[in-house]
Amino acid sequence: MDALSRAGPRPRRAAAASPLPWGRFAAWIDCVCVVTFDLELGQAMEREAAHYFGYVYFRQVKDSSMRRGYFQKSLVLVSRLPYVNLFQCLLQLIAPEYFDKLEPCLEAVCNEIDQWPPPVPGQTLNLPVMGVVIQVRIPSRVDKPGSSPVKQCNQENLLPAPLVLPSVHELDLFRCFQPVLIHIQMLWELMLLGEPMVVMAPSPTMSSEMVLALTSCLAPLRYCCDFRPYFTIHDSEFKEYTTRTQAPPNIVVGVTNPFFIKTLQHWPHILRVGEPRMSGDLPKQVKVKKLAKLKTLDTKPGIYTSYKTFLHKDKTLIKRLLKGIQRKRPSEVQSALLRRHLLELTQSFIIPLEHYMASLMPLQRAITPWKNPPQIRPFCQEDFMKSLEHAGPQLTCVLKGDWLGLYRRFFKSPNFDGWFRQRHREMTQKLEALHLEAICEADIVAWMKDKSEVEIVDLVLKLREKLVRARCQHLPVKDETLQRVDLYIDTIIGSLPEDLQTVLHHP
Repeated sequence: MDALSRAGPRPRRAAAASPLPWGRFAAWIDCVCVVTFDLELGQAMEREAAHYFGYVYFRQVKDSSMRRGYFQKSLVLVSRLPYVNLFQCLLQLIAPEYFDKLEPCLEAVCNEIDQWPPPVPGQTLNLPVMGVVIQVRIPSRVDKPGSSPVKQCNQENLLPAPLVLPSVHELDLFRCFQPVLIHIQMLWELMLLGEPMVVMAPSPTMSSEMVLALTSCLAPLRYCCDFRPYFTIHDSEFKEYTTRTQAPPNIVVGVTNPFFIKTLQHWPHILRVGEPRMSGDLPKQVKVKKLAKLKTLDTKPGIYTSYKTFLHKDKTLIKRLLKGIQRKRPSEVQSALLRRHLLELTQSFIIPLEHYMASLMPLQRAITPWKNPPQIRPFCQEDFMKSLEHAGPQLTCVLKGDWLGLYRRFFKSPNFDGWFRQRHREMTQKLEALHLEAICEADIVAWMKDKSEVEIVDLVLKLREKLVRARCQHLPVKDETLQRVDLYIDTIIGSLPEDLQTVLHHP
C-alpha cells in the first residue's frame, strides 16, 4: 500500500452539510480509481495542475494467461487531504472486498462515505464503513505541537466498538527513521534548507513513508518545497529531473527503480535504504558516502552526499533511542521521543525568527482610524543576525555548531520564503483587524462635521471594502466589531442627502 502525491495539498475549508449530490463524499475524497497495469503505457492518468494525494492498494496474483504471468491491479483513493493513516486504514477494509465483489462493493462504500460528516478541524468524528466505525480527530491549526494522541472518549453506544486511530496523518517516525537515526541531524538540516533529495527504497511503501517522514520532521514549520513520495519513469517531469544541464529543483523524490541510480547521479543528496530488519533487532545504521561511489546498480544502502552539517549530532538522543531498541520499548514511545526532539529543535530555530518578525509590527498606538494602517517594517537579515547574540537558539537548544551559517543558508530556501509570506500575511491581517477596532472606537459624528460629501462618500466606500475583505479573508475580528462598523456605515449614510442615500443603499 503506497501513499503517492505530487505536493502538499492547498488548504480548503470543510464543506458544510451539502445539498449537492456527492457533496459530503467530495469533502473527503475527490475520486476512486481502478488502475490496471499496462506494460507499454505504465500509469497514464490526466490530472489537472492542482496537487492531490493518492492512496493505493496494489494486488498481484499469478495468472498464466497474462503476458508476464501475473494479474496486477490497484485500487486508488484520490484526495486533497493528507490523512495517510485514515485512508490506508480505509483501503485495508474496502480493497479485499472490492477484489472479491468488484463494482457493487465500491458503490456501496462510496454511498456510505457520502453520509460522513465533513472533516471540520478540531472535531472528533465517527465514520461508519462496511460494518466498522472508524473514530478520528481532525487536526486543527490551534493544536499544540507534540500533544498526546486522541484517546477514546465516551460516545453514544456504538455497535460495533469504534476503531480509534490515534492520528489521521502522523506516521510512525521511529520505524521510518530506524536505519538513519545517527544521521537525523543531517536529514533535518537538509529538509530545513529545502535541498533536493532522492530516496531510493525497495518498495513504493518504503519510499512513500520515508519521503513523508522527512517532509514532516520540520513541524511546526511548514515544508514549502515539492515532494513526490513515489516517482516513476512514466511521470511527466522525468526528463526535467534526469537532465544534467540544470540543477535539480527543490524537491524530495521517492523512487524504487534501480535505473534511477544511474540517471540521478547528479543530484546532491541521495538516501538509499534497504529492506527493513526484523522488529527488535538493532538496526544497521547506513553510512555517509561520497557521491562518486554511486555508480553501480547494486549500490549499498547509505546517504550519498558531500554535505557538512552546521550543527553537531545529539548523541544523547541517539543513545536513548538505541537503548530503547535493546529494551524493546514500544515503537509509539520511541516515535514520541523522536518527534519531541525534532519539534524542540525546530522551535529553537524558529523562535528567534518569530521574535524578530514580531518586532517589525507597528505599535498599536500608531494605528489611527482615519488613516491607512502603518506598514510592517522590512525584514533585514543583518539586523536579525545581530539579534541572535542575546536572543538566539543557544538559549533553548543544547546543540552547538554554526547556527549563523545555518540561518544564512535558510534565508535562500523556499522554506524561509514560505514562512515569511505566511507570517507577513498574518501580521497584515492583524493590522487590518486593529484598524477596524480603532474605527469602532472613534467619534464618527465629530469627524463628519467639517468634511465634504465627497470625503464622506469615499469613507463609506472604503469601510464597505474593509468589511468585505474582513469577512472574505476571515480576519481575526470580533463579530461585535463588524456589526458596529455596519452601524457606523448606516449612521454616515443617514447624514447625507436623500439622493446620495438612495445611491449608497442600492449601489
